[in-house]
Amino acid sequence: MKRELISTKDGSKTLLINGLEETYHSKHGALQEANHVFIKNGIDLIKSYEINILELGFGTGLNVLVTFDAYLRNDKNHKINYYGVEKYPIFFHEASELSYSELFPNPIVEDLSLKIHETEWEKLVELDSNFNLKKIKDDFFNIKNMDLPPIDLVYFDCFGARVQPDLWEKEIFEVVASKMKTGGLLTTYSSKGTMRRALIELGFEVEKRQGPPGKREMLIAWKK
Repeated sequence: MKRELISTKDGSKTLLINGLEETYHSKHGALQEANHVFIKNGIDLIKSYEINILELGFGTGLNVLVTFDAYLRNDKNHKINYYGVEKYPIFFHEASELSYSELFPNPIVEDLSLKIHETEWEKLVELDSNFNLKKIKDDFFNIKNMDLPPIDLVYFDCFGARVQPDLWEKEIFEVVASKMKTGGLLTTYSSKGTMRRALIELGFEVEKRQGPPGKREMLIAWKK
């Protein structure tokens, strides 16, 4: 996949896949989208002390950074184990060109913006005393075979259904649900109808919420 660096409307950068016209984040604001979908409508809704997060997919690492930033702003009141699955990792030079260190005033997060791309794959790495990261290079459908703890929170951040329709159908949500705790939360930028119906069929309680800039709605779903 040939990727091109582009700027989004909030000043943060993302990657565009040439030929597919698909971006890793919203053109209306990569940072705003990550904070709205995965922090405000994700980790901020989880009340547990220890939170196991599963992300599909790891991509540019921006969701790890906004999560770590939220963890610091909350005075490290949670223990977080973060599992990011990605089949096609970006290159280090692309991560460097994204300049995510400039988005966060906290120097600790600045330092992590490139460190997370240097950490070893398939190994649980301590980023802070209560924040661990494990990057997993694999296909999303192989999650069913992965040795993961019961998941409290899923960041469902796959490419859109226009380019990867199989990632928005019932089969993938069955795989994800099998790894989630009862009471666990799935959050995503999409409000796709087939996804909503699949989650309801699987016993999730689905809520429509206001979307990030540029989208009218998004979904969150609680596993019952």
